[in-house]
Amino acid sequence: MAVLKCDATIPERDKHILIKGEGQDGKCSIACNSATTPGDMTERGCTYAGCRGVVGGPVQDAIQLTHGPIGCAFFSWGYRPHIADSDFHMKYTFVSDMDESNVVFGGEKKLLQSIIEANEAFPEAKGVFIYNTCTTALIGDDGKDVAKIATEKIGKPVVFFPCEGFRGVSQSAGHHVGNETIFKNLVGTAEPEEDSAYSINILGDYNIKGDLRTFEPLFEAIGLNIVARFTGNVKVDELKVMHRAKLNVIHCARSATYVADMMETKYGTPSINVTLWGIENMSKALRDTAAFFGLEHEAEKVIKREVAKVMPKIEYYRKRLAGKKVFIYQGGPRAWHWPELLAELGMETIGAATTFGHADDYQKIYEKVNDGAFIIDNPNVPELEEILLTLKPDLFISGNKEKYVAYKLGVPFVNGHTYETGPYAGFSGMVNFARDMDKALSAPVWKLVKDMAQPVPGGLEEEVA
Repeated sequence: MAVLKCDATIPERDKHILIKGEGQDGKCSIACNSATTPGDMTERGCTYAGCRGVVGGPVQDAIQLTHGPIGCAFFSWGYRPHIADSDFHMKYTFVSDMDESNVVFGGEKKLLQSIIEANEAFPEAKGVFIYNTCTTALIGDDGKDVAKIATEKIGKPVVFFPCEGFRGVSQSAGHHVGNETIFKNLVGTAEPEEDSAYSINILGDYNIKGDLRTFEPLFEAIGLNIVARFTGNVKVDELKVMHRAKLNVIHCARSATYVADMMETKYGTPSINVTLWGIENMSKALRDTAAFFGLEHEAEKVIKREVAKVMPKIEYYRKRLAGKKVFIYQGGPRAWHWPELLAELGMETIGAATTFGHADDYQKIYEKVNDGAFIIDNPNVPELEEILLTLKPDLFISGNKEKYVAYKLGVPFVNGHTYETGPYAGFSGMVNFARDMDKALSAPVWKLVKDMAQPVPGGLEEEVA
């Protein structure tokens, strides 16, 4: 019998579900990072989405050119609010616009012409990023060779990302491709002019709704210089010199550990993993980073000063949020970053899920939730509906795709993917997060729904009862 009733016809989904309990020896044995079961309407993104949308896309002064049909350019415009000092990377869409004749006769000439035209139209761009798609990979276009020719013609780095959508089981493979391609083509191709004795890179933060402005000044107040942000609010020239930083500080361990590992192998750059959400986590991140440079005293002064600023507001929201039960469904690491943050506010994570989490992500989730917590890998919409109706969380934290599922079921919702208001990182971001959760839970509409809305006879609620 399937764990979830909606999975009766795809029992393979059972191995992607785990309820934490006795007899598991502390190990999360859930199946993950594997091909989607046929018949399962997954919400996953493709490799191209992970590479273009997450890793390469935030680079602010590169022409972001998709080599493929116009439909693939969906991810090129306004999909993620990874804001920067310039809006060039979010303002324009570039695509080679492959049509049927290009598929038959090849699209390399069209790609080269697209690069030249885009560079002529925007000469201020510092480079061109080309993202391969399923179509251009299947017909055998040699985008890497075109990039080499284009580099000579325009005199700027033209970087080809082999991120065709079918390359991996989810967008996670695109993160890996993005890391590796940027490392091989840009990192170490220039030398910085500034002294790098007290310098770090922030890896795996994409500056969603301005996250960087909540914690970057804190690192600088300790006495550290940030060479590059990989890849939120970063420039091509900053990526070229990031090999000279003394320490890599990794925020998203799922999407940016690859480049840290490559830098350690080639340049000997050490790295530390941190969490930049939550009071305790942010404090620990500052302490661990400062300890590497012998700046512990400076870190303590910054932590004391900044925590004092936000604690009255945190205490206010803690009183309003304590006791609330939460189900978290995020792309990857946020599902294990946030249970501790919620616990700081007196809230409990009763369920957690990821779209593309790996075994180490699920082990971290497992270690941070209580016995009885429901853990599911790569859930589809019918599964999410059944979970919300059976677990009955007070709050559902997920992304834009799941927002209206929650609303239709009358479950308070916060967009943890691209944020409601944000930013959510750092000390001040914690206040924003708590405020948005409180607003979601306290909205009068939920009382109206409970008092007046009537379930459809024979509808979903009766099916799962």
